[in-house]
Formats: sequence, C-alpha cells, structure tokens
Amino acid sequence: MAPEYIVPNCFRQHPGLIALQSTRKGGVSCGEYSSLNLGGNTGDSPELVDENTRRLCASAGIKPEQLVRSDQVHGTEILSAEKPGKYQGYDSLMTDKKNLFLCIFTADCYPVLLYDPQHHASGAIHAGWKGTAGQIVVKTVAAMTSRFQSIPAECFAYIGTGISANVYEVDKEIANGFPPDTSTRSPFAPDEEKYLLDLGMVNYQQLLASGIPASNIEMSPFCSYRNSNLFFSYRRDQGKTGRMVSLIGVRPR
Repeated sequence: MAPEYIVPNCFRQHPGLIALQSTRKGGVSCGEYSSLNLGGNTGDSPELVDENTRRLCASAGIKPEQLVRSDQVHGTEILSAEKPGKYQGYDSLMTDKKNLFLCIFTADCYPVLLYDPQHHASGAIHAGWKGTAGQIVVKTVAAMTSRFQSIPAECFAYIGTGISANVYEVDKEIANGFPPDTSTRSPFAPDEEKYLLDLGMVNYQQLLASGIPASNIEMSPFCSYRNSNLFFSYRRDQGKTGRMVSLIGVRPR
C-alpha cells in the first residue's frame, strides 16, 4: 500500500512545487504508530520511521536526503535553510533554494505552508497554541518579505489538518491570549471555566493580517482528533501516537 497524502489545491497550479500533508495510511509502523508514522521523537522504531520516510519521499518524487527538519520546541524561531539536514529549535522553516523540502511534524498542532511563486520561496510553520500566540505566521511572512522580497499579496497559503475548534478545549488563561471571536465557552466541563479554541481560524486571521488575500488561502476540512482513521492526534491518543508531516519545496523543472 502506497503512502496516502493530501495535496492542497491552492498549490497544484504551480509547476515544480511539491507540497503535501501526510495521513497515517500507507506505512510500516505498528500499534499506536500504525502505520505511516514520520515522527522520530515518538518511541517508534527509528528503522520503521526511516522506511516510512523513504516510502513517502519515493511516492512524492523526492529524496530523504533533500529534507529540512527541526526538533520543534513550540517557539517562534525561523530558519532560513541553505542546505538539507536536521536542525534544533526552529518551529518555522523557509527557503528559496531548489531541491530543499521543508518539513513540519504535527499530531494536533497546525501546519501552515506558504509559497511565493514569484521568487520560488517556500515556508513551513509549526503552529501550536504557543507558536500561534507568538504570531509565528506573521513573523514568517515578514521574514520571507525581508529575505526573499516576497510580496504577501502574491503568496499562497495552506492551513493543514490540526485539532478543530469542536474538540480543542483549553484553559481560560490560554483562550484569553487570542481574539475573543476565536473561542467559546466549553460545554464539556460545566464545573470548570474551559474554552473551545479555533486555532485554525487564528492562523487564518494572521495570514490575512500579513497581507495574504483570502482567495489565496486554503484550509483543510479535516480534524486530527475526530478523523482518527486518517490522522494521528496527541490529545485523542493521550500522547502515545505518531506524527504526520507537512512538507513543501520546489523541484527544478
């Protein structure tokens, strides 16, 4: 069985662009990591994760040695990647080099992919609540504007699959760090003051605020928590689960 992944419609029109978000289907991992686990920091066998990575790359027409990865720390540091490899401490990656494919690993947090077709520049963002509160999307668009002369109005963005507002319950203190129209009082904990946070919408608002037009933004219709047949979910699976990858980069035509 070949790896199954989602190709955002907003990126399909750009020749040479490789952009996708993996599902959990089509790999060799077992148990709670079944089956296409691509996360190295999960407790899964490194050999199985490597084989899953090899299979996904083969299916997408790229090579594992072209990947740019980082041990994500829920911060807002941005790496401008010049060469492939595994880095430490970055939750946002960007490049204008060809044959570099930026990877973000998630299991409830939101992946956000960016593409500037004029300069063939790409961005990949890990947007959990901490990074989103730190405006990581806004900072990345600004960094691409500064580094690559990207014009936000010409850029395209994909907000990938994360945990949806219907099930993402957070404390009042966390909810208060976001615009009031992005959270509602949770019905699941009547004795506690909990809120349901729409983290995807927050990132959508940040993309708009950065100057990317609504017509150039696509949002995944799925939920990592509720669509258990397709996605890993850290919260649903109580921490013992795999990771999806969202990747983007340009292959020379």
